[in-house]
Amino acid sequence: MERLQGIAVSPGIAIGEALVLDNEGFRIPRRFLPRDAVEEELIRLDKAFHAAEAEVDRNRKSVAEQLGDDYAAIFSAHLQMLRDRRLHDEIEEMIRVRHYSPEYAVSRALRRYAKVFQSLQGKYMAERANDIFDIEKRILRNLLGRSREELANITSPVLVLAHNITPSETASLNPRFVLGLVTEVGGPGSHTAIVAEGLGIPAVVGVGPFLTDVSGGDTIIIDGDQGQIVLRPDEETVARYRHEVEEQRSLAAKLESLRDLPAITTDGQHVQLMGNIEFPHEVELCKQRGANGIGLYRTEFLYLGRDDDPSEETHYEAYSAVVHDMGNLPIVMRTLDLGADKMRSLPDPEDERNPFLGLRSIRLALRNRDLFRTQLRAILRASTWGEVRIMFPLISTIMELRQARMVLADAMEDLEEAKIPFDRSIKVGMMVEVPSAIMMMDRFVDEVDFFSIGTNDLIQYCLAVDRSNKDVASLYTAADPAVIRMIEIAVRVANQHGVPISMCGQMCGNPLYTMLLLGLGLRSFSVTPAAIPEIKRACRSVSTEQCVRVAEHVLKLESARDVKNYLKEELAKVFPELPL
Repeated sequence: MERLQGIAVSPGIAIGEALVLDNEGFRIPRRFLPRDAVEEELIRLDKAFHAAEAEVDRNRKSVAEQLGDDYAAIFSAHLQMLRDRRLHDEIEEMIRVRHYSPEYAVSRALRRYAKVFQSLQGKYMAERANDIFDIEKRILRNLLGRSREELANITSPVLVLAHNITPSETASLNPRFVLGLVTEVGGPGSHTAIVAEGLGIPAVVGVGPFLTDVSGGDTIIIDGDQGQIVLRPDEETVARYRHEVEEQRSLAAKLESLRDLPAITTDGQHVQLMGNIEFPHEVELCKQRGANGIGLYRTEFLYLGRDDDPSEETHYEAYSAVVHDMGNLPIVMRTLDLGADKMRSLPDPEDERNPFLGLRSIRLALRNRDLFRTQLRAILRASTWGEVRIMFPLISTIMELRQARMVLADAMEDLEEAKIPFDRSIKVGMMVEVPSAIMMMDRFVDEVDFFSIGTNDLIQYCLAVDRSNKDVASLYTAADPAVIRMIEIAVRVANQHGVPISMCGQMCGNPLYTMLLLGLGLRSFSVTPAAIPEIKRACRSVSTEQCVRVAEHVLKLESARDVKNYLKEELAKVFPELPL
C-alpha cells in the first residue's frame, strides 16, 4: 500500500479500478483475453515489436549518418532491449498463462524493469529507466494504432489517473463511469478541478510523478476531502474508507429533505442559492437540488475540442434548451471565458508566455468581434424563452465593459433589422475577478445591472499565484486575509449603491466560508449543484447576527491558517455532522 499527497479540488471518496493514461495519453487497461484469442494476440504483439524495432533502427541510422556512431549508441541500446529474449518470454507468459492483453502485459513488464532502475542510485540508472519508458511507448503506439483513446468511450466504472487532462477531454467525461480523477499536475481552480466539482466527481491534482507506480486495473482510493490517493490499499484501509462513503451517503440523504425548503437564516434573511453549470445536462442536477436558478452558465464547452467556431444555431440550441428546462427561473450566461491557446480555430498567440495574463476571456472576445457577436446574438434570441441575463468575464477596465456593451448593442441592432425577437431589457452584468475591478467598483455600479464575484481568478490575481501551478498551489487559498478584504470592499460598495451582487466562485460552494460571506453582506451564492444542500443547511443554521460577528473577527486575523482554523471551529458549532 502506498499513500500519495496531492491537492484536494473536488470533495468525496471514490474506490475502484484504475484507468491509467500515461504522459502521451495511452490508455493501459487490464483486459483479459478469451482463450481462443491468445495466438492471434501474440501475432499482433510480434508485429508491434518488429515495427518498433524498425522505427528505432531507422532513427539509429539517421543519427549515425548525421552525428556519428557515438550519438547513435542510445538507439542501439534500445534495439538490444527490444530484441531481449527474456523480455519477450516474460510478456508472452503473461499473455498465455494469465490471459493479459498485449498492451497490459507490455506495460506491466516494462514498468517493472523501469522501477528497478529508478530504485538504483545515480543519474545513469535513472536515464536507463527513461529508455525503458520510451520503448514501452513505441510498442504501445504500434499496438494501439493511436495516441489517445477517447475518455468519452469509457463504458465501465473507473478512476482515471493521468499526467493531465485537457479541457476538451474533461468536457466529455461521463460521471456514470468516471468515478474519480487524479492528475500529476495542476492546482485548485484549474479547468479539470472546476469540471470535476461540477460533476460531483472526487478529484485530486498536483500529485507529482506517480503513473509509473500504478497499472491499469489496480485498486485505488481517491480521497477528495484530504487530497490523498491510496495505491493498492489493504483490506483494513478499504473498509475504513467504505465506512466514510456510507457516512457521506447518510448525510446526503438527510440533506435531501431540505430540497424544497428556502435557504433562510434563523432570523428570516433569505439567501438566493443558484447553480453553476458547464453543460446543459447539468440543469437536471440543479433542479434536483432545489436551485433558485442558474447563477453561472459557463458556455466554453461549445468551443472545446472543435476545429471550427460553433455556429449561431449551435449556440442557440444549447442556450434555449437550458432556458426551457429551467422554466421561469433566472439564468446568467457568461460569455466566452477561454484563452486563445484553448481554441483550435484561432491562430496561436505569438507571445503568450503567461496565458492568465494574456489574450483570454473578454480580451479575446473583443479581439474577435464576429465570434463574439455570434454568441451574443444566440443568447439574445434565447432570452425570449425565459429570464436570461448576460455576464461579461474578466472585466478589468471601464473601457472594456463599454466596448463589450457596444458589441452587444450591435447584436441587438442586427436582430431588430432582421425582425428577430429578443428581450430588449435584458440585464447585463460583469464578473468581479481582478483587483482593478474592485478598486473601481464605485464607477462600475453605474454601468451594470449586477455583479458576480469570481473567486477562482480573484484569488489568483490578488495573490499573484498561478492556480494551475502545483509548486505554488499551497499559496492559493480563499482564506487569505487580502482576498477576504477585497470581497468585503466589493460587497459593501455594491450594497451601498443598491446593485445586486452574487458570488459564483468555488469559495462560496464551501460551507466553511458560508457564515463569513453572509456576515460580509452577501445574500446570493451560485455554487455547483452538489454543494447546494450543504450550503442551504449552513444558511438555515445561523443568524445574521452570528455571521456578522464571525466576519468582524475574521477581518482582524492576519493569516490564512488562522482564518481557516477559526471558521472550522465556528462551523462545527452549527453543523457538527459535516466532516471537516
